[in-house]
Amino acid sequence: MDESLPTRSDTAPPETVGDDPLTPLHPDHVSVLRIQAALFALPFVIASLVLEAVDILPMGIFAIPVVLVAAFVVIRVPLRRYQAKGYTIGANRLRVVRGLLFRSDTVVPFGRVQHIDVDQGPLERMYGLATLTVHTAGSHNASVHLPGLAHDDAVAMREEIRAHIRRETV
Repeated sequence: MDESLPTRSDTAPPETVGDDPLTPLHPDHVSVLRIQAALFALPFVIASLVLEAVDILPMGIFAIPVVLVAAFVVIRVPLRRYQAKGYTIGANRLRVVRGLLFRSDTVVPFGRVQHIDVDQGPLERMYGLATLTVHTAGSHNASVHLPGLAHDDAVAMREEIRAHIRRETV
């Protein structure tokens, strides 16, 4: 390779390089995702048990496949979703990566931030987690959500972004 040719890291500013190591979400986020998946799967399991009780087809034709799929959805899928998410907060940007089938790698420059929310649903409150929502200028992807943060970390990130915005406007 010719030594005089610049490499990608020589020519790209640090905020555009996507190879930064990602910070994983809080481990309790897996539990929240599992509870949400169980609440999603529960009506299907109940419906399959009702169809089993009708006794139209042989025993287990509805319930066994539904219970197996529900177990997979409750046990394995939340873990995979958790492993597919991460974030990096830099000096002037927030990068959020998520998605299993459809990967999303979103970079939010702090200069585009309009306001920041820290939200907690009942399950998140139970586990001490929060979702950081960054609202930006523009209409396409105007909000970036980062769930699964410890509440204190989400508040600290909000304050760090607010401090950076204040420094830019002064």
